[in-house]
Amino acid sequence: MSPSVPALAPVTHTLLERPGVRHGFFTRQGGVSTGLYESLNTGVGSSDDPAAVAENRRRVAAHFGGTADDLAACYQIHSAVARVAETGWKGERPEGDASVTAAPGVICAVLTADCAPVLLADPEAGVVGAAHAGWKGALGGIIHSTVAAMEALGARPDRMVAVIGPCISQTSYEVGADFQERFEHHDEGSGRFFRPGGSDDKRLFDLPGFVLWRLEQAGVGEAAWTGEDTRTDEARFFSNRRAFLNREPDFGRQMSAISLG
Repeated sequence: MSPSVPALAPVTHTLLERPGVRHGFFTRQGGVSTGLYESLNTGVGSSDDPAAVAENRRRVAAHFGGTADDLAACYQIHSAVARVAETGWKGERPEGDASVTAAPGVICAVLTADCAPVLLADPEAGVVGAAHAGWKGALGGIIHSTVAAMEALGARPDRMVAVIGPCISQTSYEVGADFQERFEHHDEGSGRFFRPGGSDDKRLFDLPGFVLWRLEQAGVGEAAWTGEDTRTDEARFFSNRRAFLNREPDFGRQMSAISLG
C-alpha cells in the first residue's frame, strides 16, 4: 500500500480479544472515498461513488480474511429485528438491525455514524453477533433480540461479552425534554441517562450508558464502551449530528464487524 494511503485502523477492545474471535470497530481511515466521504465510507445508502463504497467494504472484509460476499450486514431500519446468518449474504441486505452467526467466516457487520455499534460474543459456544443501536432500536429492544438470537444458536448470556464501539457521547447528544419523557414512560429508571441541556426544554442523552443498561438487563456477563465520541473526532469518525450542524449534504458510515475463525 502506498505510504500516502493510511492503513485500516480499527478500534478493538480486550473483552473481545478471545481465541477464535476477530473484531474491529473501523474508523474512516484506510479507504478510497473522497470529499465528505474520505476515506473508508462503507455506507451503501450514502451518495458516495458506489465503486468506492464497494472497494471500502472489500477492504474491511479482507481484514478478516474474507470477501465482501462474506459480510452479513442488514438494511438498517432502527428496529428490534435480529437475523441469523448461516453464510455470508453475498451483497443481499435484508431489513433488520443485527446479525448473528455460529458459522466461521461469516462477518457480522453494522454501519453507524453516531448510533452505537455493539459487538457480542460467546467464545465458548462459538457464537457472535453485531447490533446497530440508535436510540430508537435501543429503546425498542434490539439488544434483547440480538441476545435471544444468539441464545437460539447455543450461546448463554452469562458467558457473553459485549462491547459498544465509537458512538455519540452524552456531551454531544442534545435532545428535547420530550425525549426523556418518552424513555421514562417506556422504562422506569431510564431518567438517569439524561441531564440538563443548554435550555430548560433540552436534555443531554447518554446513549452508550443506556445501551450498557440494556446489555445488563439482557443478562450479558461483561460489557464495556470503547469511549470514543464520533461527533467530536472528525479525523477518525463519520457523524450524522456533526454533518447536520455543519450543514453538510450527506455523511459517510463506518463499519463495525465480528467473525469466528
